[in-house]
Amino acid sequence: MGGEALFVSHLANIAYLTNFTGTSAVLLFTREALHFITDFRYLSAASALQASPAACPGLEVCPVGESYEETLVGTIARLGLARVGFEAAHLSVSRLRWLEATLRGGPAVELVHTEGVVESVRMRKDAGEQATLREAARRLSAVLQGVMADIRAGLTEVDVALELETGMRRTGFSRPAFDTIVASGPNSALPHARAGDRRLANGDLVVLDFGGVYNGYCVDLTRTVSIGSPSPEAVRVYDAVRRAQAAAVGAVGPGVATAAVDAAARDSLTADGYGAAFGHGTGHGLGLEVHEAPRVARAHPASLARVYPPGHLPEATTLQTGMVVTIEPGAYVPGFGGVRIEDDVLVTAEGCEVLTTVGRDLLVC
Repeated sequence: MGGEALFVSHLANIAYLTNFTGTSAVLLFTREALHFITDFRYLSAASALQASPAACPGLEVCPVGESYEETLVGTIARLGLARVGFEAAHLSVSRLRWLEATLRGGPAVELVHTEGVVESVRMRKDAGEQATLREAARRLSAVLQGVMADIRAGLTEVDVALELETGMRRTGFSRPAFDTIVASGPNSALPHARAGDRRLANGDLVVLDFGGVYNGYCVDLTRTVSIGSPSPEAVRVYDAVRRAQAAAVGAVGPGVATAAVDAAARDSLTADGYGAAFGHGTGHGLGLEVHEAPRVARAHPASLARVYPPGHLPEATTLQTGMVVTIEPGAYVPGFGGVRIEDDVLVTAEGCEVLTTVGRDLLVC
């Protein structure tokens, strides 16, 4: 990582390294120990964590003194560090400048730009993480199956979102992973619409995109349903997206470029006449965050390589065994509606395992 220590400020990375799930902490990671800096609110929680089976080996708890920054600088000085890496994607410019100015007042310390040091390890899930994500996906699928019987004309989008979120809570999720999307009729042509007051009507396509956090890990599922019998156009759009999703899932495997998976979906939609109706990426990584590397989308533009040091692009470009990604192509027709189908997929040595279990035929309510 180019230094004697790594200053970790991103909470998801701190959780990965220490199992701490609070909202305020920083970590100074050296070869000898993990110097965990947190304030009074979390000292008891940190002590309890270290006394539990989830204890982090080599963790040294450092209570915050006057501020997090001054405690960090004091720890760097106490350890006599000369080079400290920092997470460039997660450290604000003002905070970096303060650290640089403060460190200039003592022994020389070089702060080193790093990209994705912890994230590159987080992308590949171990057996325990895979089991958690598999169970979370099973539970999320059950939530949708339980809500399907109650979706009908006359309900508002907010009504349906509430049912999904209540179902997640009842099924063991600690919270939604993101704002639940329920987009009906013409709203379904907006890829990231939010649930509103529009009432579902017969003939509507309704995009249901929701996710939850289970034991710290995020899962994400999208299905598009029809209120009553779908129109011929709705069936055509839906079938095109279903074929594209199947093509992309079929392309997933170790050693496959993420851009190739994206191209499989995009080429299928283009062949069906809906290429211009698909404007977002095909998927993203899942784990402690609902959107993490790798990104399943077109190849990085050449200009991005000039911004990051060699070998430090912000997302992986090749799938590896143990990664979990979403596959979620869509087609959006303004004034008519849209379709998106999304599953959570684990990359295996043989190819892939689809973790979500709800059928992909057009669901009619």
